Amino acid sequence: MAFYDSFVERFAALKMLSPAELKKLAGAKLSDVVLQELGRSRVRITDLEKRYPSAGPKELAQHLIDGKKAMAGMVGGVSGVFGLISVPADLVFMSWLQIILLVDVATLYKVNLKSARARGELLDLFGYANGLGPMQRSSPKVLGGLAAKLLVKGGLPTLGRAMPLVAAPVTAYLNNQHIQAVGEQALRFYEGFDKAHAKARSREKKAG
Repeated sequence: MAFYDSFVERFAALKMLSPAELKKLAGAKLSDVVLQELGRSRVRITDLEKRYPSAGPKELAQHLIDGKKAMAGMVGGVSGVFGLISVPADLVFMSWLQIILLVDVATLYKVNLKSARARGELLDLFGYANGLGPMQRSSPKVLGGLAAKLLVKGGLPTLGRAMPLVAAPVTAYLNNQHIQAVGEQALRFYEGFDKAHAKARSREKKAG
């Protein structure tokens, strides 16, 4: 079942690389991407908890990271074949994939992403993970603009794309490693969030 779910997720990822889907994705507002993914994220978390009933949040988070790494590696291998021409498409997809991973980890830790503040924190986390710093008001509001800024900044690896065919595995590897790093940063952030809320609940119980 896990293999089937992984295959379905990867097939869905490939569909996102069609010109029409990429154009739609590039024009999507960052906050809307987060909100639109909430329902699917809850389904993924519920499914994961059923498959690994004894796993704690950290282990479940790593499963989420591994799933996105597989998608990132696959897409890196495919888009890397087209060399430098594919950089914008790959960056749009990778930006989207990172945001989806952050949504999944936040959902796992019961963060209320319907809150504008929580969505802002998530996007700031994305910015820090990619060397952009906090997502201030001057930052891009849509995914395509964010990918363009990453291209200029060099926040995502672009080394392998300069060498078509030979470098496809390199691009896949770099994408994979970057997703792992983003996931680990999200895990550290939301672990702290979870502990802070646990302390708050404890204080409330004592006060009651």
